[in-house]
Amino acid sequence: MQDNKHPFHSLIGKMIVTKEGKRLGFVRDLIFETRSGELINIVVKDATPYSRSLNLEHTSSSDLLIPYSSIIAIGDFIIVSEEDLV
Repeated sequence: MQDNKHPFHSLIGKMIVTKEGKRLGFVRDLIFETRSGELINIVVKDATPYSRSLNLEHTSSSDLLIPYSSIIAIGDFIIVSEEDLV
């Protein structure tokens, strides 16, 4: 993943897609480790039927979680590697 810095607010609402172009939803929130500041997961809003079929981890309120480590690139979209999701 690129080392470019992206302010938190610039990620909220971005569409999340796989590198194959399959839509997964939009960024609702980010979960991070409070001590280290390391980003752990992206919380997905408006999850697509495809993303719900991937057996992703989810929050207690049933929001899907995408591991931050699966992100390949951040630009107009957040692009993730589907192989790193399953």
